[in-house]
Amino acid sequence: MAFSLGPRAASAGYRLAVFDRIGSTNAEALVRARAGETGPIWLVAAEQTAGRGRRQRSWISPRGNLACSVLEVIDTSPAVAATLSFAAGLALEAALRTVSLEARMRSPGSENVTFHLKWPNDVLAGGGKLAGVLLEAETVAQGRLAVVVGTGVNVAAAPGGMPYPAVSLRDIGIDIGAEDLFRALTEAWAEFRAIWDNGHGFGEIRRLWLDRAAGVGQHVSIRSNSSTISGLFDTIDKDGCLIVVTSDGRRVAVSAGDVYFGAAASVGAT
Repeated sequence: MAFSLGPRAASAGYRLAVFDRIGSTNAEALVRARAGETGPIWLVAAEQTAGRGRRQRSWISPRGNLACSVLEVIDTSPAVAATLSFAAGLALEAALRTVSLEARMRSPGSENVTFHLKWPNDVLAGGGKLAGVLLEAETVAQGRLAVVVGTGVNVAAAPGGMPYPAVSLRDIGIDIGAEDLFRALTEAWAEFRAIWDNGHGFGEIRRLWLDRAAGVGQHVSIRSNSSTISGLFDTIDKDGCLIVVTSDGRRVAVSAGDVYFGAAASVGAT
């Protein structure tokens, strides 16, 4: 099956660029934006060899996994654009639920799988990290902002030797192709991008995200560079910061960092 857009995405004006092999779909999208591409356009590759996660961490996507990016040039501030990553997380979770349901219908008796969103940009399932989202932005012509949202999903295989548990859809009994997931993702993106509405709808995005979030009300540790903040994960605020209530009752807003829950929070704090 070839990669294709869903009908809602196509009718919303999205275009599609497909690559057999590429270094990074995010990097290619930014190159195009600097050259005048205004989008909206999806870029997807059968194989990605030099992908990036947060903090320039490597994200290699072998054949069978999903590596894609969407480019939009918008008129918002970088701070507002950053909240689009929460809409991206919701779109990915919705797409995963869609393909999971379709897979279960083909295999009666298979177990239901629940997906959770981990602040700021991961999807968890089956006890491990299944997917990640990376948002990058640059100012381009006429002061507009080129926003690229990259998505990587372990569809057929999960990497080993990572500092955290990782799983694939195949590991948790969901047998689908990257092409099916991509099509579902483009549909869900069109929906949640419209709700986000250049930041005007972030209140609704925030509510929906919290309904699907991992670890709300649990002990959490956030490590950023050499500092660590620990406490209870209370909520996310209007800017998308994670709000931690510390043992002395302080409410601390965290804008970035690696998050550890439960028993792992103690490990992450060391």
